[in-house]
Amino acid sequence: MSDLNRNYASPFGRAAGRTDAAAVDAGLRAYMLRIYNYMSVGLAITGLAALGVYMAAVTSDPSQVAYHFRDIGLTSFGYAIYFSPLKWLFMLAPLIMVFALSAGINRLAPSTAQMMFWVFSALMGVSLSSIFLIYTHTSIVRVFFITAATFGALSLYGYTTKRDMTGFGSFLFMGLVGIVIASLVNLFLASSALQFAVSVIGVFVFAGLTAWDTQRLKNEYIYGYASAGGDIAERAAITGALSLYLNFINLFTLLLQLLGQRD
Repeated sequence: MSDLNRNYASPFGRAAGRTDAAAVDAGLRAYMLRIYNYMSVGLAITGLAALGVYMAAVTSDPSQVAYHFRDIGLTSFGYAIYFSPLKWLFMLAPLIMVFALSAGINRLAPSTAQMMFWVFSALMGVSLSSIFLIYTHTSIVRVFFITAATFGALSLYGYTTKRDMTGFGSFLFMGLVGIVIASLVNLFLASSALQFAVSVIGVFVFAGLTAWDTQRLKNEYIYGYASAGGDIAERAAITGALSLYLNFINLFTLLLQLLGQRD
């Protein structure tokens, strides 16, 4: 944080400047820790929701089986959320929630925004619970830890690097738009080759976004939220956690498509 000493001028000289820089540095660490804590709790809620929904959706009791998927017996609840038209509600609900949270964050009390983030995390877990039907549980756990290690390394790089990554933002956004369009097209083509390409490119895009978002959040605090504090900084921490959470989830699902072992 030596560059902060140059940016914070003080009428009391260098000693006060160093004090200001140290205060900002401590505030930055607390702010980023709050972001990671929000994100970690969100991921825990997602995982518990996904596992809970899956356990409620499958059964080994023949009298409770309403539908068979491969050799897995599904309850009536499992059929409803995975194969009935109701599945679209569970698939689209997280998307609606994330747009609502992002658009209305500045008008919400921090406690309300926090609750919406927890609800969104739970809905995402419901949406992701179907991976337990497709991939072996061992490979899901393995890919999760691979994702966690990759995400941690990339976020650490974004936080510590002296390289300005601002210019990469527009490039990564264009890559993200391309992935979305290609994924929508592949819904109709069902091409395994296109899906593989989308997964590989997507991993690089979200890897870049993880480092880019971390540096962006750091810079936003230093040049904005350090002097704001209060509700403004708290809402910013929640939206920051949301952006990193989405990077993690997308990185996980894309790596699962590449590395996961199908059941």
